Amino acid sequence: MRRRGKNAPLPREVGVLAIVAFVVALGFGVVAPAIPLFARSYGVGTTAVGLAISAFAFFRFVCAFASGSLVERVGERAVLAAGLAVVAVTTAAAALAGNFPVFVALRAAGGIGSAMFTVAALSLLLRTAPAAQRGRSAATYQSGFILGGIAGPAAGGFLTEVSPRLPFFVYAGFLLVAGSVALVLLRPGAGPRPAAGTAPVIPGIDQAGGAEPPATAVPTAGTVPGGLRAALRSRAYLAALVANLGVGWVLFGVRNSLVPLYVTEELGRTVAWAGAGLLAGSVAQAVGLLRAGQLSDSWGRRPALLLGACLATAAMAVLVLPPATGLFLLSMATFGLAASLLATVPAAVVGDVSPARGGRAVAVFQMVADLGAVTGPLVAGWLTETFSFQVAFAVSAGVLGLAVLTALTMPRQVRPAS
Repeated sequence: MRRRGKNAPLPREVGVLAIVAFVVALGFGVVAPAIPLFARSYGVGTTAVGLAISAFAFFRFVCAFASGSLVERVGERAVLAAGLAVVAVTTAAAALAGNFPVFVALRAAGGIGSAMFTVAALSLLLRTAPAAQRGRSAATYQSGFILGGIAGPAAGGFLTEVSPRLPFFVYAGFLLVAGSVALVLLRPGAGPRPAAGTAPVIPGIDQAGGAEPPATAVPTAGTVPGGLRAALRSRAYLAALVANLGVGWVLFGVRNSLVPLYVTEELGRTVAWAGAGLLAGSVAQAVGLLRAGQLSDSWGRRPALLLGACLATAAMAVLVLPPATGLFLLSMATFGLAASLLATVPAAVVGDVSPARGGRAVAVFQMVADLGAVTGPLVAGWLTETFSFQVAFAVSAGVLGLAVLTALTMPRQVRPAS
């Protein structure tokens, strides 16, 4: 096996997974504007519309752990392709659903396929990327999602105007393309992890048995031999879980649910200003990803995670101040930069500490983000109704602050030689 330093080209699987991520995110961005309108066409209220959206997220959450076990049995490549196929079929069928309960059931089934894809893709990424390249690999993978997520909604709005059903079919087509790319370009050998009892993946050790050069050694907190229980005893893994909870809570939850209301009701601005703030965050995140992976691999995981968690906490704390449009835009841009680190470093940490058969460790990592994405908007919404927007943002800053505290408990690391 060819040795890889931190400046060596990334494994081919990383590029393929980034392409798959782009196609999936592009398709999801296309269908996202259509889901509420299509659900409304059944004559249901706003609560039922929310059910149609949350059913996907809920089943994605509850099926993540089982997906991790499936990855360990049959391999990432097969589970990844099967998951994309499940989402494609259920999405196309949802466009043809004759009544609302069937539509919700199909959306829920799509969440199962999404869990399979997400866990399998991240598990494969972390297993194939050498320790000294995991930060760059995670950043490359995340950039696919970011770019696809930016491009998709604009096309989705246009397609929805043509027909609310059309985005569903387009999304299904994108997923089939992504699944085909995965099956053709991912090596069949990138399947099951080594059986129990084989040597774990240890940073700094080439899996053919030789030690890598010093440039690739210890940017991490070390590998934890054993299963999920052993990983849960790792302070680095726990820090990654808390950071990913904060990502789900704010990036996937509060930012999308509360920020538009804050702009229109507290700042007295139009929805266009909310879109400008979210766009500023997405652009900052995309730009930050260019360096986030390199910082994670060169500085070490602990300082990179601390920087991301501190920036994210400060960005939310800014919104606790008296409302001002300039502060809002600054907060969104700063949080975007922080998100580039928080979307990269925790994933690299999981790859460092996960054992040779790490599907369940990856699944739990994904589950905490989904948990944050589900509970964050609910808690923040209740706090806003009961108290104020500022209280909701203060609590969100507190959740991110927990990531700062847990990152401080990580073992100090030696900066790799350049």
